[in-house]
Amino acid sequence: MVNQKTVVVVGRDIAAVHLMEQKLRSSHHIVTFSRIQQAIDFIYTNVPNLVIVEWQQDDSVTADALTTFKAEPLFSHLPFLAVLDEPGLPLNWEVLPVEDYIRKTDLDAEITNRVELCLIRSERLTEINPLTRLPGNISINRHIQERLERGRDFDLAYADLDQFKPFNDKYGFSRGDEVLRITGRLILSIVKSRQPQGSYVGHIGGDDFLFIMDVGLLTAAAEEVIAAFDQIIPTFYDPEDRGQGFIESVDRQGQILAFPLMTISIGGVTNCRSRGLTHYGELTETVSQMKRYAKSIPGSCFRSDKRSPVVVGASSLPNSNPSLP
Repeated sequence: MVNQKTVVVVGRDIAAVHLMEQKLRSSHHIVTFSRIQQAIDFIYTNVPNLVIVEWQQDDSVTADALTTFKAEPLFSHLPFLAVLDEPGLPLNWEVLPVEDYIRKTDLDAEITNRVELCLIRSERLTEINPLTRLPGNISINRHIQERLERGRDFDLAYADLDQFKPFNDKYGFSRGDEVLRITGRLILSIVKSRQPQGSYVGHIGGDDFLFIMDVGLLTAAAEEVIAAFDQIIPTFYDPEDRGQGFIESVDRQGQILAFPLMTISIGGVTNCRSRGLTHYGELTETVSQMKRYAKSIPGSCFRSDKRSPVVVGASSLPNSNPSLP
């Protein structure tokens, strides 16, 4: 079924997991794991809509894993629903950072309603891209501003697909959406594999993505993204188009032209305290310039800002809205 929400179910009680799967699978894509450690890689690379996790009072491993997830800005919006075994178990919400809970005795009657409530509540409270499940533009700008205010150094990258519009026009929105989903997963997987903690990936909108890493990690990650993208993207084209290395599509003026296969352009910038930046718009303008420079070079390309840091005051902000386009 198209547009099914992904729900991860984690539990060692086979009967309870089977019951939840039976109740939910008609309207959701259900992925099951017996332990939270087994689910971590899937959650990092796929970002589900909801995680249902079985929890017992002495299960410190699960509690620690949930705390780690919630400390990550990328997963702060991800709702967790705890399934509790003991009927009278006192709950410490600081130890168990979940959004809701349900008793095992209520699963048969209430799990469907509780899941729907968690999903609706999450959509109301968070701003994420519905296609990739990554934080959207508002969340991205807020996150960059928070990093600037904390005075921390970090690397920022802006990725943009080249020749995506002609591809979308020829093959349709469904195939275009799949390209965007795969690109988001690819960037997320590579960034998180190189920096599991403290990194950040967002989907600005359309075919634009952003990621943040510790200083010194960006170049290798960007180069890996480019290599993986260039390897996988030809598979989205029909064999004839893939073989000839281009497609024929309509440009913005309505003319039929030949367009090469999609590539990816990435611009990068290092924010350091010596730059004196205080507003996210100053930094996003700089990284946007580097992205435009990368796009001016044929093929997939990464270019980073090598200029000496210059103190920039708020008065030099661009006249247009400084948020990412």
